[in-house]
Amino acid sequence: METTAYKDEIFSKRVRAGKRTYFFDVKATKSEKDFYITITESKKVGETEFQKHKIFLYKEDFEKFADALAEAVDYVHDELGKNPDEGAAVVQDTVDEDEVVAAPVVA
Repeated sequence: METTAYKDEIFSKRVRAGKRTYFFDVKATKSEKDFYITITESKKVGETEFQKHKIFLYKEDFEKFADALAEAVDYVHDELGKNPDEGAAVVQDTVDEDEVVAAPVVA
């Protein structure tokens, strides 16, 4: 069987957020005719141990997923906007082109 680049990840984006790291990976299906996205949360739970949770997202669900995520994020922003002193704010600091680090801000 011939090995092609599609067998590996097509695209990967890492987002570091405190003790967690999120991975957004585009992968090819077995037939190599289509793509899907995996979203992985990796959390360090020991010296060398990580706990991982993964979501598989298929292209027919991309728009519904993106809409629901945007709606949830907008809701949180709207609620924090009403009570700016309540809840933890998050500051994003760009480390380089491939990473974004989020850290809680303590008032």
